[in-house]
Amino acid sequence: MNPKLRDVAEHAGVSVRTVSNVVNGFRYVAPATRERVQASIDALGYRPNLAARTLRRGRTGLVALVIPEIDSPYFAELAARTVRIAGRRGLTVLIDQTDGDAEREKELLHGQRSQLVDGVLFSPWAVAPAELAARTDTVPLVLLGEHDGTAGVDHVAIDNVAAAREATGHLLATGRRRIAALGVQPQSLNATARQRLTGYRQALAEAGLPAEAELEVPVRRLHRADGHRAMLELLQLSQPPDAVFCFTDELALGALRAAADRGVAVPEALALVGFDDIEDGRFSVPALTTVSPDKDRIAELALDRLSRQAGSEPPRSIVAPHRLVVRGTS
Repeated sequence: MNPKLRDVAEHAGVSVRTVSNVVNGFRYVAPATRERVQASIDALGYRPNLAARTLRRGRTGLVALVIPEIDSPYFAELAARTVRIAGRRGLTVLIDQTDGDAEREKELLHGQRSQLVDGVLFSPWAVAPAELAARTDTVPLVLLGEHDGTAGVDHVAIDNVAAAREATGHLLATGRRRIAALGVQPQSLNATARQRLTGYRQALAEAGLPAEAELEVPVRRLHRADGHRAMLELLQLSQPPDAVFCFTDELALGALRAAADRGVAVPEALALVGFDDIEDGRFSVPALTTVSPDKDRIAELALDRLSRQAGSEPPRSIVAPHRLVVRGTS
């Protein structure tokens, strides 16, 4: 027989209302009380009746997380944190992958399967700002990541321009003067690369250095293999760079391997900085200097915005924190 709310309440020595508040993710419950109720839930094996909850509240308790690549370390880590934080709020996360395909992103943006969920956390790569602004689906939506000129939509992202300027400034502070930018994506509608390129150029300008076209290396994707190929091209220049700011850690790890393949010492002859602070970078040799977005805070802020949309609060763009983590590659 499945235990009920009142069984949990009796086991924990609290009211049925308190148990209900914990199960439904009500934030104003004392931490000690929440822990005691959760311990009783675990001990008794209580599981909420989702069907009854949906009929009673008109909500499913489900949130969709739509990301370009599940196997990308950054998105995998963000998804894990989102699932964990949503679970503490009594929500279940459904994860979907678009592969950055424009048609698939448009389908999801305009309501395909959105009737199944209470809200959508969406990180698009291929749809234009105008398409985002023209969305007609009424299910709450929060954009994750970098999107230029998207008005009227909730949006959570770090300040990529400031982060890239800080990363490049760090390389300049170590005495490097011929700094490459690896990760330019002129073919992509995603603003990530544009914003990081802007921050890189700003740091160079502040140091009185020109932006050189041959040092701004385009890539098709943001993966290790792309970083490896691009780094090999840079090392073939008549004047190779003495430092590289990579727009993702995956690119930086590929660049690090290319340097090793060519016998270039890191950081002595070549300094590297990545972006994303994925776990692999902490175990590379040398360990990777990187920009670390606060992934827990991004997930928390995005879920907060979904809940506030349910209360008809107007949309906002929110800047999540980041920090530069200096390790062995710089």
